[in-house]
Amino acid sequence: MSKAFTREGDGQDDEEEELSPSLRLPAGSKNYMTRRGYDALRAELEQLVRTERPRLVETVAWAAGNGDRSENGDYIYGKKRLREIDRRIRFLIKRIESADVVDPERQQELDQVFFGATVTIEDVETAEQQTWQIVGVDEADASDGRISWISPLARALLKAKEGDAVRFQSPAGMREVEIVAIRYV
Repeated sequence: MSKAFTREGDGQDDEEEELSPSLRLPAGSKNYMTRRGYDALRAELEQLVRTERPRLVETVAWAAGNGDRSENGDYIYGKKRLREIDRRIRFLIKRIESADVVDPERQQELDQVFFGATVTIEDVETAEQQTWQIVGVDEADASDGRISWISPLARALLKAKEGDAVRFQSPAGMREVEIVAIRYV
């Protein structure tokens, strides 16, 4: 079949499907994020729109002017990268528009775990302590101590109080942890 009759998606409809499961929002849920996460997405969008994309458009235009485009590596790579940037820009715009920015410092019930809380937990079996901040899906980074509010641990911790023990399903199996401290910073 000729290429002219095959449908190639532009990526707009497939963006949510392409996301890793850890970045997908549960159906019908809000896109909660902290001010820091919101500002990081805005900064990335700004950098792509004002700096990276215009520079790449310039390179592609220069490469297109060099003649045969079928074997022009700069042109082919540039067009591919341009599609990637445009896809990321669309994604960032959607996430920013749907963002519900939550300020953890405005939390009123400081004795309970809610979005934005920094929670110190202790594993009941090993007595190992860990500290996690519950943040939005786009700002989660386990290596930096930030977990998504939709992660199994965060869901188990939500609405719990200091001294409570909660159970959750981890990749290593069922775990039980006790809440040692809750802070909102």
